[in-house]
Amino acid sequence: MRLFQRHAGRAVLTNAGRVYAKEVETAFHAISRATDIVAPQFQQGHLVVASSPSFAAKWLQPRFPSFLQAYPDTKMRLSTLSERDDLESGHFDVAIVYGVRPDTKKHVEPLLTEQLRPLCSPALVSAVGLHLPADLARVTLIHSANALTWSDYLRQIGEGALRPEKEIWLDRSAMALDAAVSGLGVVLESDLLASEELRAGKLVAPFGNTEFLVETTTYYLVRSKSRRNSAQITLFERWLHAELGERRPAPELRNIAPVGPDLDRQVRGRSVGRGRAGG
Repeated sequence: MRLFQRHAGRAVLTNAGRVYAKEVETAFHAISRATDIVAPQFQQGHLVVASSPSFAAKWLQPRFPSFLQAYPDTKMRLSTLSERDDLESGHFDVAIVYGVRPDTKKHVEPLLTEQLRPLCSPALVSAVGLHLPADLARVTLIHSANALTWSDYLRQIGEGALRPEKEIWLDRSAMALDAAVSGLGVVLESDLLASEELRAGKLVAPFGNTEFLVETTTYYLVRSKSRRNSAQITLFERWLHAELGERRPAPELRNIAPVGPDLDRQVRGRSVGRGRAGG
């Protein structure tokens, strides 16, 4: 089958060639559209920021307007990390990763110190009479895949023998916070991710003493080695650090909360984006 023929020194498509070209063009358009869907990060000039889903939804996305107002010429694309392998295979300029320090050849630095403590609705505090950590035995404990398990937390505050009335497990911090707002139980969560709910009075910390608050560094900034969009990366990181303010960890980067065996099992092998995915 001939797709083209010579005519007056030029290559001219045959009828079969024209049909073939039309079908191939359609296929190439389909491939192009699919590439745009699954790999939008290749768009020219866009700053691509990847983040764990809950951090993206609860903290980063609501603050984007202030960044875009400060830098209106910046084109940004926010994507979420669902698997730890995304760090190696994903194409991003900056990633905000939750969990243990990523083992990657890309540049990694500690980003922020997280404060975790029990949080619940004001109505639950009144209904159950939550005054001391021992009262947690009379409520439902809401688990989310964050950096500190309930069992590790209870051991650290001297309540390791406590057995709750009920327990539920949710694999996203955003879901766990919503469950706590609805009065389902008490969640062990980050003040960072719950900032809006705390500000609005939808959630409260039933035990206000700082002795019941645990700090740990669990967010890391991962930077691509590529120099693409380097000026935009600098602007974004400067803005990010300013927004985080005093939550940034000390340079020596030590987990204030000791990593026990339960915590180590929880975060190792878990996808970066899950739970808090946590973050």
